[in-house]
Amino acid sequence: MTRIPVLCYHRIGGPLELGVTRVARSVFERQMGALANAGWRTLTLAEYATDEPSRSFLLTFDDGYASLAEEAYPFLGQLGFTATTFLVTDYIGKTNEWDARYTWRRLPHLSWDQLAAWRARGFDFASHTATHARLTWLDDARAEGELDRSRRALVDRLGEEAGQAVAYPFGAADARVVTLARRVGYRLGFGGVRGDHGDPLLLPRVPTYVWDAGTVPFGLRADGIGALGRFVAHVANRCAVGTTIMKAVWP
Repeated sequence: MTRIPVLCYHRIGGPLELGVTRVARSVFERQMGALANAGWRTLTLAEYATDEPSRSFLLTFDDGYASLAEEAYPFLGQLGFTATTFLVTDYIGKTNEWDARYTWRRLPHLSWDQLAAWRARGFDFASHTATHARLTWLDDARAEGELDRSRRALVDRLGEEAGQAVAYPFGAADARVVTLARRVGYRLGFGGVRGDHGDPLLLPRVPTYVWDAGTVPFGLRADGIGALGRFVAHVANRCAVGTTIMKAVWP
């Protein structure tokens, strides 16, 4: 399977948070502008699945916050870049009640109308499950339901192509979850930093957290700093188990 790098952002700009997933708009624009000037280009999901061009990457966002339509998508469009956003489908057009309260107020998600508008401009959308549940902690029936319900919602509203890929919440997936994702019809699945290029349903992604503020994100650096940054991102990704626990005690 392709070894094209995959970057994962969550929130760009907007209210400060107690967590680590918010990246300042100025940092994001500096990173994307520098990559564009250096000759990098972004891929659509279809291109990622079939091509292996050099100096290209798949740019992804998790969760589908409404602020992306103001803080990220327009600038990417100016650069000629595109992105894939993985959506928590039960909360499209709603607020992030699925998450721990890292901000003072709940944050809105993109609406179906916004998704259709940006999809028409070349942006891809795919599944981040129905409710952002940690799939490895669910039994088979509930995990399959999360995957299937999300995929069906996307296909019904955006078409078959929107149902081809899933990003597992918290990067948490194992052989059982991968089997379930394949069973319900996904062709691509994205896990954590140490995914498996040999399995298209467990591909690696490198998340960009608040400390990844250099001109080139760790996920695209080939030097020792990039390797260290990816290791730190892996540790942070594993520590996200705390979010699941926090949600249970601090909704």
